[in-house]
Amino acid sequence: MMAFAEKVTLNTHAVTQEDLDGLRAHGFSDEDILDFALATAARNFYSIVLDAVGAEPDALYLKMEERLRKALTVGRPFGTSVHTGG
Repeated sequence: MMAFAEKVTLNTHAVTQEDLDGLRAHGFSDEDILDFALATAARNFYSIVLDAVGAEPDALYLKMEERLRKALTVGRPFGTSVHTGG
């Protein structure tokens, strides 16, 4: 499932019937596969919008254990927003 989500994120055009068949071979239904694709697309959309508007995490997120925070962080590093306001 995670490999599929990564492929949808990085190389959507390269998703093949074999990818879908592989998920089915692991017991996932067509509905599950659709859920994976929709959740991946929604997360990517949300991340792109946040990045586009220069959103920064709140203080509570920044207080999170560094290892966990790094695992959850994708995209532009915090504090390097291209937006300066105005």
